[in-house]
Amino acid sequence: MTDWVILVETASDISQAETPHKVLRVSDYISKPALFAGRRPYILNLSRSYAYQSEGYYASLLAEARGHRVSPSVQTMVELSAKGLYTHALPDLGERLREARTKGAPEITSLFVAFSKSEVPGYEKLAREVSDWFRTPALEVEFDETTPSGIARVRIVSPHKLKDTRRAFFLDAMATYTSGRVSAPKTKAPAKWSLAVLVDPKEQHAPSKPASIKRFADVAAKMGVEVELIEPSDLTSVAEFDALFIRATTSIDNFTYRFARRAEQEGMPVIDDTHSMIRCTNKVYLKEILEKAGLPIPRTEILDEKSDLIAAFARLGSPVILKTPDGSFGNHMVKATTLEELTTAVKGMFDDTALVIAQEFIPTKFDWRIGVLNGEPMYACQYRMARGHWQIIKHGPGGKTSEGGFTTLPIEDAPPEVVDVAVRAARLIGDGLYGVDLKETDNGVVIIEINDNPSIDHDVEGAVMKDEIWRRIISWFSTRLEQRMGRVN
Repeated sequence: MTDWVILVETASDISQAETPHKVLRVSDYISKPALFAGRRPYILNLSRSYAYQSEGYYASLLAEARGHRVSPSVQTMVELSAKGLYTHALPDLGERLREARTKGAPEITSLFVAFSKSEVPGYEKLAREVSDWFRTPALEVEFDETTPSGIARVRIVSPHKLKDTRRAFFLDAMATYTSGRVSAPKTKAPAKWSLAVLVDPKEQHAPSKPASIKRFADVAAKMGVEVELIEPSDLTSVAEFDALFIRATTSIDNFTYRFARRAEQEGMPVIDDTHSMIRCTNKVYLKEILEKAGLPIPRTEILDEKSDLIAAFARLGSPVILKTPDGSFGNHMVKATTLEELTTAVKGMFDDTALVIAQEFIPTKFDWRIGVLNGEPMYACQYRMARGHWQIIKHGPGGKTSEGGFTTLPIEDAPPEVVDVAVRAARLIGDGLYGVDLKETDNGVVIIEINDNPSIDHDVEGAVMKDEIWRRIISWFSTRLEQRMGRVN
């Protein structure tokens, strides 16, 4: 569980009897760093003032210097010190305010928020949004209908000013926030780092099955890393951890991007980072970057509503594979064998996207997947096509799917050209974790796509490497955390 420390200026602000966590005077935290030797606590800074060069300001500044997790951060204190520094957040907050009012939330002039909880029912989404932007224990959002966003200002509230029911609300929200979540079983080795693994329990085709994530957590525990699962509703809790591993299918327009963005704001190592998401989830970008690097891809054209479909069909040949730029797991793909099929499919796709990818069809019995971590090859898999189908995953009616088999090989047994091309492609994206899909043809290897969120299960991708596949991923995080703490030159 998280090691929480509550900082107060006087015992009357928050007493030890009101929380199971350690309550410490701000002055003692500032002057006695030895109290936390060998520990990385999460600091809740409940100072009476967060003004520049106040004790509250220095407490958060020193917490960051000591490698402690802290709320509010100095960045939050600075941003909320002047409206001009947080105007970038007002459009999003204003949208949540309008949504709340449309759904019948009561008319109020201001909203008190404690640990992402709304004091007034109906404003829950706004409370989470403002806490996402400004991670601090207590906030007040003041409304003004004459402004474009409907928000006059956002300010930090010092907990010592809270009275009666509002104080009780704050203490209850703090208790919930600091209660923690279910974590992996503890081992005798003390945890050096805490790693959040983001999962979506509702996802049908998750990048890792629950059994694989449990195995990952077991391996991590032996390496001194504590793993806790978090879900889409846990955005405001990201900063409690040292690093983030996303095991939900990524997309620019879903919750995974916001989690990655928040982790990066906190300076946390994250797989997948936002740059990798942006680059890998859009096939238009991949086409351009791979062609520019001189790496082999199938004959590909980018279509818009003005494209000459007859000419494109003639150049690519029949059949043509049509893809939306952001499809995943074989979704949003069509095989068009006639010009009529191509025209109909493209027209439907333009309802959702301005551009469509058209590729020549390259039939093979299997696709290669080369896993690349930190620019180095890690695993090699052959994914066979689903029975009687041209894709690895066959999507049927009612959301039913069927998949082909697989063969996992030691990376050294995979064709050198396949591995080389995959590694060169992955290095164009970044130093994280990628799965590069390729086909072997009579004319050489071609890249189909680069996945920023590749499937990893201990009985498939990890069938050869076993626990080593998890150890390498954990080491990737640990190395960056050590570098962050200045322990590695």
